[in-house]
Amino acid sequence: MSGQSALPRESPLPGVIAPAPVVRGRRRLRPILAVVVVMLLGGAGVAWWLTQPPAVTAFVHVYGTIDVRQSQLAFNNNDRIARILVQEGDGVKRGQLLAELDTTRLQANADKAAADVEAARYTLTRLRNGSRPEEIVQARAALAAARATEANDRLTYTRYAKLARANAESQLNRDTAEQALKVATANRESAGQALALALEGPRWEDIKVAEAQLQAAEAALAFARRQLADAQLDAPADGVIEDRILEPGDMASPDRPVLTLDLTNPIYARVYLPERELGQVRPGMRAYLETDAFPGERFPAWIGFISSTAEFTPKTVETTEVRAELVYRMHVYACNPDGRLRLGAPVTVVIPRKGNTPGDNAPAARGAQPCG
Repeated sequence: MSGQSALPRESPLPGVIAPAPVVRGRRRLRPILAVVVVMLLGGAGVAWWLTQPPAVTAFVHVYGTIDVRQSQLAFNNNDRIARILVQEGDGVKRGQLLAELDTTRLQANADKAAADVEAARYTLTRLRNGSRPEEIVQARAALAAARATEANDRLTYTRYAKLARANAESQLNRDTAEQALKVATANRESAGQALALALEGPRWEDIKVAEAQLQAAEAALAFARRQLADAQLDAPADGVIEDRILEPGDMASPDRPVLTLDLTNPIYARVYLPERELGQVRPGMRAYLETDAFPGERFPAWIGFISSTAEFTPKTVETTEVRAELVYRMHVYACNPDGRLRLGAPVTVVIPRKGNTPGDNAPAARGAQPCG
């Protein structure tokens, strides 16, 4: 019975009373109460921590990788490649000759167009100058000869007509003399018109036609020379040759790239800005790039672009933030004259919060800040 179990038992030793047994239920209850108390205290601490405002740090840290802009270089013409002057990995400067096409046909077209321009120019000059003095003298002489012939034929006709009326000459000779006079009169009128044209010069319409023909020939020459210039492939900017796609002897065309050029200066880091930092970071602000390849070194940079559309953090971006958090894609530009920042290298972008206004870096907002 429960009342008897609580009484002290007799000890096997004389005169010693045995202690009362400990209740087992109390032993189990004490650890459970301790765990509950710890959980309550921990929950209260977590709730207090969550309600506290986040600590404001001196820098914004975002993470991403180095990205390099590339240009696919192709000839703006169709012909066979004569030579390629660069190899993969070569550094090139803006305007440097990289490759050339076979110019045999293009040079012939340019020469023909130049000759057409010369011919059209001389034709226009001749029309503008009008008739030469010798041509006018010749026209006057032709008119004088026609007048003399007409006068002689008129006398002959008058004589034959008088004799025919007296029946001293045949009617046939009279008619022949009359027709010769008509021909002489027409020749005299033609010579007079020829002299008038020689004195007046060419029509203004003919001059306009010659001017238009000269303009067409000059346009054809400019096009031929442009085609000849397009036979050379020049570097559009400083960079490094990434790949030789075609080789000498291949047929080039505007839709077939010959070389791939990496525009390595400036480069930019493709990073993702958390939504809560959007109000603190603006284009044109100063920043620094840190990379594992050069520990302890910071590369000066500037904020160039912030996307206007939110997205979820890509799985390839390693950050300490929750991956489901909304972020904004951002480009952070940096000068890279030594080529130490390579494509695909992971970087940490450090953006100072204080004393960092975009006013002094306005061109940087468009990624146009020069790199000396």
